Amino acid sequence: QVQLEESGGGLVQAGGSLRLSCAASGRTFSSYSMGWFRQAPGKEREFVAAISGSGGTTYYTDSVKGRFTISRDNSNDTTYLQMNSLKPEDTAVYYCAARRGIPRITQYDFGSWGQGTQVSVSS
Repeated sequence: QVQLEESGGGLVQAGGSLRLSCAASGRTFSSYSMGWFRQAPGKEREFVAAISGSGGTTYYTDSVKGRFTISRDNSNDTTYLQMNSLKPEDTAVYYCAARRGIPRITQYDFGSWGQGTQVSVSS
């Protein structure tokens, strides 16, 4: 298992940007695919983005394509989610997740989770 800790959330106006970070502790970070999920009040947790262990493959949900970018720095065991052109509907708790092997887009395929960081976008 790998331990994960998110940071970088906050309150931002619509159109603004935030960068979330997810620091991992444990072994062989590069063997883990990483994902970002979010959960808005009263809604189910949903997939946002995922990245392979090497960083060469990424996936995004349609609503964030062109606005969000997932990346990773395997030398620092950290995954990032750069969020630009934020909208009020992006407001949610954002969670970082890890799984061994190829990236997936379903939360049930991820075995390690962070505690979440709140992102609030005002209109």
